[in-house]
Amino acid sequence: MTRAAHQAEELAIPFRKLGAEVILAPMIAIGPPSDPEPLRSAAKHCNDFDWVIFTSANAVSAFVAELPVAAPGCRPKIATVGGATRMAAEQRGLRVAITPENYVAEALVAAFAHEDLRGRRILIPSAAVTRDVVAGALRERGAEVQVVEAYRNVVPDHVVESLRAAFEDPPPDWVTFASSSAAENLIRLAGCDALSGVKIATIGAITSATVRKHGLSVAAEGATSTVAGLVEAVASFKASR
Repeated sequence: MTRAAHQAEELAIPFRKLGAEVILAPMIAIGPPSDPEPLRSAAKHCNDFDWVIFTSANAVSAFVAELPVAAPGCRPKIATVGGATRMAAEQRGLRVAITPENYVAEALVAAFAHEDLRGRRILIPSAAVTRDVVAGALRERGAEVQVVEAYRNVVPDHVVESLRAAFEDPPPDWVTFASSSAAENLIRLAGCDALSGVKIATIGAITSATVRKHGLSVAAEGATSTVAGLVEAVASFKASR
């Protein structure tokens, strides 16, 4: 498992229930924004926006932590990508108006198809490095979009020790990636050769594209870009064999 430590058990538990021996080797950790002021200012003035869009639970946590009042005092409409992100928002008192059925950025853009966005102000708290799919598409439809860095995906401490333990003889049968950041970090630190003979499973098409970019094959891909979808993809692969 290469997921961040604070999210790893969500993926590890269902695999253990299926009888797998799970090795945790987090390849990303969540760090603060390089400059906290833009996020702090956006949260302080959250009611100046018509919409706030969250594409990850980490963005929700970072944004709500900067709110000067309780979350229900933030009155813009809320849109989220993914059930886990929606849950994180609702648990913090935010009322979510839109969550598309498919948990990818492109589906969120499609969910806004019937909204008149001309002149609407939209805030997107996000990771430091992220795809510009949502912001770009909404700007094309006339929205004023402000993207602020809410957190950074960083390499965790002791990552070399984690890799050494994960790939000691015998190597794992599977490596799972729940994000492109985790895939990029492991491949950069361990090299593609370390994954030779290891089956790779990803949470969805975007992460699979990152893996394949390095010349590696993906054996199983989640159909819904969720933890449940990733587990099901691995289970289906094994069942088909």
